[in-house]
Amino acid sequence: MAQINPSILSADFARLADEAEAVRGSDWLHVDVMDNHFVPNLTLGVPVVESLARATDIPLDLHLMIEDPDRWAPQYVEAGAGSVTFHVEAAAAPVRLAREIRAKGARASMALKPGTPIEPYEDLLPELDMVLIMTVEPGFGGQAFLDIMLPKIRRTRELIAKHDLELWLQVDGGVAASTIERCSEAGADVFVAGSAVYGAEDPAEAVRNLRGLAEKAAADAWWACGH
Repeated sequence: MAQINPSILSADFARLADEAEAVRGSDWLHVDVMDNHFVPNLTLGVPVVESLARATDIPLDLHLMIEDPDRWAPQYVEAGAGSVTFHVEAAAAPVRLAREIRAKGARASMALKPGTPIEPYEDLLPELDMVLIMTVEPGFGGQAFLDIMLPKIRRTRELIAKHDLELWLQVDGGVAASTIERCSEAGADVFVAGSAVYGAEDPAEAVRNLRGLAEKAAADAWWACGH
């Protein structure tokens, strides 16, 4: 089943508890952590994540766009994250980090920038619970979807199938009603949506609509049919 993870990067930061409630029915709440070093933007840190975890029962999907995730990622698990994604470009020891995240009780995920190929990391896949393919350059919300990432999504799904892994494949960046079907057809099953959800008149209805579009596209997709 398709999972929709609204991104609070597009929400009102002064009303995060209310904004979380507005997307009740979503699978996860996606939280972008940026440090103004790995990416040219600064968002929030551990204290805000701790507060958000107390304010909602929707599990938190943390996306760490930060330097030195080996040091910081475990603290976000302790803060209440149910899933923690680190960028492979920033991790010094990705296997060790993934194992530490899992040992602390969260799902471990690896993100790749648009210019980073998946193939060199094939052997790491069994250590993960999810792979995040960025469909925009990380750092800012509201960017246009990069269609050139669709073949990379497909290749990643092929590697997951090759090793018969129970691995989620997430996409983040420009996901909306106009793009989610293409992502689903290519092999994604977890979708981060920011402005497409929080910019809608009814965010919860937007979540339901996006999930319906993704599941319809996946029903006859090559990867879902075992081809």
